[in-house]
Parts: sequence; structure tokens; C-alpha cells
Amino acid sequence: MNLTRRDFIELAIVTGAYLATNPVSALAKMSLSDLLAFRETGNVTLLFTTDLHAHLRPHYFSEPINLVVPKNLRGLPGTVTGEEFLRMYKIAPGTLEAYFMSCVDFPKLARKFGKMGGAPHITWLVKKIISERGRDKVLLLDGGDTWVTTAVGTFTDGKAVVDWMKLTGYDVMVGHWEFTLGKEKVLKRIKELQSAGCEFISQNIREVDEFGFEGDLVFKPYAIKEVGGARLGIIGNSFPFTPIANPKQFVEGWSFGIREDTLQEYVNELKEKHKVDAVILLSHDGLLLDIALAKKVSGIDIIISGHTHDVVPKAYKVPGTNTIVVIAGSHGKFLGRLDLDVKNGRIRDLSYKLYPIASNLIPADPEAQKLVDSYWSELDKKLGLSKELCTTEVMLYKRDTFFSTWDWLVGEAINDYYGGELDVVTSPGYRWGTVVLPGEKVTVDHVYAYTAITYPNVYVLRRTGKQLKTVWEDVADNVFNPDPFYQQGGDMSRLWNVEYEIEVNGPPYNRLRNITIGGKPLKPDKEYLVAVYGGPPPPPDTLEPGYKPVPVYEILINYLKKKESVKPRTEPNVKVLDAPYKPYDACYGGGS
Repeated sequence: MNLTRRDFIELAIVTGAYLATNPVSALAKMSLSDLLAFRETGNVTLLFTTDLHAHLRPHYFSEPINLVVPKNLRGLPGTVTGEEFLRMYKIAPGTLEAYFMSCVDFPKLARKFGKMGGAPHITWLVKKIISERGRDKVLLLDGGDTWVTTAVGTFTDGKAVVDWMKLTGYDVMVGHWEFTLGKEKVLKRIKELQSAGCEFISQNIREVDEFGFEGDLVFKPYAIKEVGGARLGIIGNSFPFTPIANPKQFVEGWSFGIREDTLQEYVNELKEKHKVDAVILLSHDGLLLDIALAKKVSGIDIIISGHTHDVVPKAYKVPGTNTIVVIAGSHGKFLGRLDLDVKNGRIRDLSYKLYPIASNLIPADPEAQKLVDSYWSELDKKLGLSKELCTTEVMLYKRDTFFSTWDWLVGEAINDYYGGELDVVTSPGYRWGTVVLPGEKVTVDHVYAYTAITYPNVYVLRRTGKQLKTVWEDVADNVFNPDPFYQQGGDMSRLWNVEYEIEVNGPPYNRLRNITIGGKPLKPDKEYLVAVYGGPPPPPDTLEPGYKPVPVYEILINYLKKKESVKPRTEPNVKVLDAPYKPYDACYGGGS
């Protein structure tokens, strides 16, 4: 892809640049036309979402206060957040875009601008763009983590979301958390999508026999689409580490991986055999891995990334390559748009934007709203989703490299359930989960938005201090590996009742220091009573007798019912020795 100086100037023309020079002080001063302003370009429009996590209704979701990464990766897209992010992309503080793209003053701006996302609002915008461009010029893509991890997603086995995708007109998707439904249900949902014209593609999933020998591809590796008179090759990469990040029993008989060698083969095949005008990788690898992958695999024109939930308002040209990488955040907060002028085997011009799905400005599509309301009402009757449990005095959030108020609250609840006897509660470092504002009622639906997984049980077992440190060091080596090819997803595990220091750039398996449990130094030979959830079920013979496994959401709902209000700890339980690490007050305005 040969880019001119004009191409790179146009890469900067995105929502952020527009609003930075045309700041708004309140939602009332912004019109829908302002929000939707875009430089239409060329003959191809790619619309894309990723990491919706089954959030079909508007909600709150803050970008993280901290994104701590190894020093060799600092400054790359997806590693900058908060005030630094606003400066990097020249976004004016206090604007709608600052609210959508950073954590700065989040509770204050949430009350000003209202809730984010919502599937019916995405549908309305997709239909509007299609009506303006023509269906023959538009391709609608999804990067996975779409069907589950809210009540309406998980407890319909993804059907509520798949029905919405069919209605909206998706063309191609890849996956990750979808696979936690199990192979049978996943294949059933994929068949439903295919009946509506949406293809599920993945070049990196193969059948594997009981001896570990790989066989055929499970899914088509790519799709070829005629769009606006151009011939596009779309290659799929589902999450390469699914059997590691999630229980492998869900995908027994399937083998995953990055598979850069076969990816190169399919790029060559598309260009040489099928004579496509452009090659696009639809990926759930994660942004940093995709940037690294672009340096190893030649010939990819566009990578539409996913998995790491990053907000990148300017298209990123990978140094030393002709590959452009884009990503559209998470939780349905954005609809990504990339217009391309494609002709004779090259991209001659492009224009990019992340549309903030501001539910108070963007209308809801009536048909999509009816669909979402129907599923919501049915589950509300069964599960009491709208039931208010208590009030939170501080902002409840999940996303951060090391610590969150939500996870500390989970630790308190699990310890209470098991009689206050636990030494440690370990929560998974998932990147998803909505936000509950200070003073807001915590509902049953909020609980499920953090915990609605298909393997929700909490298990209690005993582990020596040495075993605990080994596990935590292993997680840290995953999260802070300087090579993105060895980062297998997620943030650092959350450790309730534990204080520690960490050297992010320290030697492997020797990053954690000065660990205390319950205020006392960790003793390598001492056995600790530990509760865990969010991972593969431990072997039955390792479980502590007398502690029945219980779904984490059941524990939380019953705990919050007993409270008038909750005020979990806001001060991080970790000290980062070699990188900046900001406290709650830096974005959320104090602990009360």
C-alpha cells in the first residue's frame, strides 16, 4: 500500500481532532450532525465493532486509570491513558469525546453526558451510514467477545446477541469468549449467523486428535467480498490463546495459535491466486500483538484489531511496514468506520473515525430496541435484573492493570460467605465489566455484568506461600512479557487481603516483592486458605473439604442484599516500583 503525505494528514482527521478544535461544554451544545461529522472517502466503507461483551443496553464504562506495560512498549497505541491520552490525541478535557476515551473526571462527565453504547443505537447508526453509502459499498465486521458476559448474553447462550447481529446485518466475525459456550452451542449460533449471511472465519483454529496431531481447519480461513467494485480478502484470527485463558474443555479437539506462518500463506494466496485489491486481517489477537504481527507478516493492508479493549482514535501505521492498524474500544462504546479508496490492487486514500455511541444523542433503531427489550423483559422476570440491592458510596469499576474497587468488593463478599476464614481471594484480571457511579444503586444486572461467565463457581483450597507466589509470578510474566507474542491476555490477577510491590521490568518470576497477607509477611512454607474463581475448575482432590463451590454471582447478590450501602477500598494494594501508577483520585475524584 503506497501512502502519500495527504494519506497521513487524513489519518489525523478523526472525531478527536474535530472536537479538540470545536470543544463543547455540555451535551446540549452538541448536535447529532456534529457527532456524525466525517470525511466520506472512496468506494469502500468498513464498519466494525469489537468486545461488545453482550452489552445490548446503554451503560457506563470508564477507560482505565492505569495501563502499565513493559518499558519497551510504552508510548504505543493502547498503552497511554488518562490525561496523557488526551494530550497525545489533542482532545479537549470535559468534552464528550474526553468522556468516552479517558477516565478523567468520569463520574462528573457521566452525569453530564449520560450512558454509553446500546445495541439499538449502533443499529441505527449502521443503517444510516448504509443508506448514505449504499449497501454495496459497506462491509460490517465484528472482532469477537460479543455474545456473552452479561446476563442477557450468557443466559440466552448468546442468542440475544446473535439475533441482534442478524437484524443489524453483520457480514463477518471472529471470536474468543464465544467459545466458552462450548463447541456445540458455538456451532449452532454460527449456523444461525450464516443463515443471515454472516460468515465466521478463523485461519488459526484447527482440529486436533487425541495424540495432538493437527488436522483440518475448523472454519474458513478467509472471506472474499466484492465491495464498491473492489475485491477484498478478509482473513480471520480468533483469540490465539483461548485454551489457556479459558478452560480448555470448552474447545476440546480444537487447536489454537497465532500461526503467523499460515497467515502469511493466506495473504499470499489472496493476492496471487484471488487477485484481491486489499487484504484485511480481522483479529482478536490484541493490539500490541497485532502491531508486532504486522512486522512479521508482509502484505496485510489493514488490521482491525480487538481483545485488548483499546481506544485508538487515529489509524496507526506500523513503522517499517505498509500496514494500518485500527481498533474500536469495547462495550459497544464505539462504532469504527474506515473509508477506503481502493482500485487496481492498492489503497489510494483512507479516512477513519470512531463514532461515540452517545445514547442521549444517537437514536435507537425501533426494531432493534423491540428485540433487546423482549430479551431483557424475559430475563428480568426470571432473574430480577432490575432489582436494586444497595447503594455504592464509591465508583465501582473493573478495568485497571492491578486493582479495582469491584474486585475488592468481591473479595469482601466471598470472605464473608465463607465465614471470614479466608486468607486470600483471587479474582481474574478480566478487562470487562460495567461501571456503577458513586451514589448509584447496585442492581442484580450490574452483578451479572461483572460475573456472568459459563464457569462461575468459587473454589476454596489450601496453598503454600511458595505456591501462591509462583502462580502470581506466572501471571505477571504473562501480563508484562516484553514480547507481545507471549502475552496471553488479561490484566494482573486481583489479590484481596494481599499487599505487594512489583517491578514490572524485573526478571521473570522475580517481579513481586515484600508480599504480605493479612498484614503479615508471606511465609513460603505456610498453608493459606484461598478462594479462587474465573479459571479452570481445580482437581477435586485439591479442594478444601467443607467449602462448597458456589457461583460468584450468587455470593455477591446475597451479600449486597444485606447492605444498605457499600464502600470498598479505593487505595491500590500494590506499589509499582518502576512505572507510574495512579490512584483512584486521579480520575474518579476521591473515595467518597
